Amino acid sequence: MIRLEGVSHSFGDQPVLVDVDLELGERRIAVIGANGSGKSTLARLLNGLVLPTRGRVTVDGLDTRRDGAAVRRRVGFVFTDPDAQIVMPTVGEDVAFSLRRRKDLSPVDRARMVEDTLQRFGLTGLSDRPAHLLSGGQKQLLALAAVMVTEPAVLVCDEPTTLLDLRNTGRIAAMLDALAQQVVLVTHQLDLVLGYQRVLVVDEGRVVFDGPGGEAVEHYQRLMRASGEPPVGAS
Repeated sequence: MIRLEGVSHSFGDQPVLVDVDLELGERRIAVIGANGSGKSTLARLLNGLVLPTRGRVTVDGLDTRRDGAAVRRRVGFVFTDPDAQIVMPTVGEDVAFSLRRRKDLSPVDRARMVEDTLQRFGLTGLSDRPAHLLSGGQKQLLALAAVMVTEPAVLVCDEPTTLLDLRNTGRIAAMLDALAQQVVLVTHQLDLVLGYQRVLVVDEGRVVFDGPGGEAVEHYQRLMRASGEPPVGAS
């Protein structure tokens, strides 16, 4: 269970999130909102990439401020731009790099886990391919594979399909839907969240709606129409 208790966050004098109280236990949770609403900061709070200015965030009782390393072992994070998290020259090396702290693994076990993960995420046969030569969709699959090989309990994705075409967006969405892990998805693409159990609408640093996907999308669209701005991702 992820808990946010009285959480606020500011960058300098600029408040980004204000008095957020949440318990996140559902298998599929999404976060939507306009640019600058605070949704990406909310996502980064969940695994300690950002620490709250006030309040506390816990994951299964682990405090992100005090137990950051343990939290990040439980909560994986996928960024918008896969180039921001691909760190090794080849596909196989990049996935293997995520296992560098697993001292319990033999070289054979490590190689098997890497190969199994590449196969699972549609990257079979690409182990020796230079990562920079992959397509945009393949890079995002690699970023996802490099996180999932560590077997986190929770996966947080910050707009993972923003840079992708329609085909690869559908591919990534299907991959996320098939995962056994709890997924928290931040996105502008509203059609992706219609079937989600729970969707948070963030506006000006506050969670202004918390409910099923379809109702949340309708609320967000009304909010954007009232502000005079069409919601990104609306059809």
